[in-house]
Amino acid sequence: MTDPSSATELVARRADQDALAEAVEHLPALPPADPGDRYAVRHVTLLWLAADKSEHTRRAYYADLAAWLTWCARNGLDPLRARRADVDAWKATLTVTGRDGLPRPAAPSTVARTLAGVSSWYRYLQSNDVADTNPIGAVARPKRAKASPLPALDERSAAKLLDHAEARARRNDTEASWRDAALIALLFYTGLRVSGITTATVADLDTDSGHTILRYTGKGGQRDFVPVVAPALRPLAGYLAVRARREAVPAERLSGPLLATTPHPHDPAKPGGKPLRQRDVWQTLRRLAAQAGLAAADSISPHTARRTTGTLLLAHGVPVQRVQDLLGHADIRTTRDRYDAHRHKLDSSPVHTLAQLLAEHRTS
Repeated sequence: MTDPSSATELVARRADQDALAEAVEHLPALPPADPGDRYAVRHVTLLWLAADKSEHTRRAYYADLAAWLTWCARNGLDPLRARRADVDAWKATLTVTGRDGLPRPAAPSTVARTLAGVSSWYRYLQSNDVADTNPIGAVARPKRAKASPLPALDERSAAKLLDHAEARARRNDTEASWRDAALIALLFYTGLRVSGITTATVADLDTDSGHTILRYTGKGGQRDFVPVVAPALRPLAGYLAVRARREAVPAERLSGPLLATTPHPHDPAKPGGKPLRQRDVWQTLRRLAAQAGLAAADSISPHTARRTTGTLLLAHGVPVQRVQDLLGHADIRTTRDRYDAHRHKLDSSPVHTLAQLLAEHRTS
């Protein structure tokens, strides 16, 4: 049987139900598929992965489940008969691979996320009477730190990156450069998750009440929209104009992904036009951040832009409820606790007011 870690790529590249079914076939420790039983565990697992999940969530859940089932297969354990003690034993083995290529214990947040993914699978099996119990239900999960370990850029750094990306586009005047500038602007000016941008199409650009808006698919498959402000619309319009010239069509007749790969200059077999992958976004962001001279270039990620958006808005007095709505957080505590950067909590702490009040009455 194929290593389930390689099958994760099938989930990432899923174009149809058949590809996802093929990935589920690679999962170990489960009985063979039974075409005559619509409630066979592999078929129900397929439905669990396909139902109401974004590509990013589907890929993460598949990887989490594959890790658990691989451990079960290695230890001769039927996952449908597993108990809490088995999950505790597996939890202690969870590792991640560092940049140096060496394994190390998984961070508490990674352990908690992995357990949540596998627990979701068991709950789905239970709801379809495929499993009697959820062995993860009673397992203690590590508490996540309130402050996000991911960096947020300060105002000057964010502006510097945006300026560099747009100046580079004007200087090069190539489709790829304008696309990259549009990408950076959309990331920072909308606060969207990267999947919301990579899955958007040209048809998702619209107008409403005099505003240009971008319709997108959020977490859990929910459709929503966000205004595209002028500083983001400017490089986006420049990109679509260059792309339209290459395709020899008016800009309003463009179709396909909103941000697409460009044709390979020397390989006709790569005509471009495919949606950017999350890896493309990650690489572009780090490359431009390094070119702009940002100190955080090595650690920046697409989520850095999202966290920067939320952090700057909260730091400048935008009500947390409005920031929560923009970022699409189901729980306001996520917005309040994980997007209000430490430096702003320090700057606005009431202890400064206390010091001023007491200073008026102190003699030293």
